[in-house]
Amino acid sequence: MPEACSEVFVYNRTKETFLALHVKLADSFGARLVGLLGRRSLKPESGGVWIIPGNSIHTIGMLFTIDVVFLDKNMKVVGLRELVRPFSITRPNFRARSVLELPAHTIVKSHTEIGDELLIDAYTAGQLYPVSVQQSI
Repeated sequence: MPEACSEVFVYNRTKETFLALHVKLADSFGARLVGLLGRRSLKPESGGVWIIPGNSIHTIGMLFTIDVVFLDKNMKVVGLRELVRPFSITRPNFRARSVLELPAHTIVKSHTEIGDELLIDAYTAGQLYPVSVQQSI
């Protein structure tokens, strides 16, 4: 998991596609509780929320539809829910350790499937490559 950051990008290593470029990190009780609440919409370019830890989500109080990706501890996709409507609750996915709440249609546009491996990493100011890529150079 990226350290000391509030925004990350999500890349599907298996399909070589981006799911989102500006995803907010929700790794505290307060941040997980709020999630996407308070937003009127979630446009494709506006990112989403990465909930850590988590294995279920709700859309109670939300005004728009979202896609949901469930990830295990190795960033492997273990569950997908497309077009989750407002005022819904997903069933817990007990293999999941974190959850991505993303704009509607993200799953189909990125061709993401169960078993795909994702890369979630932070942007670092003044660096050409993400933190994980820099560490391997």
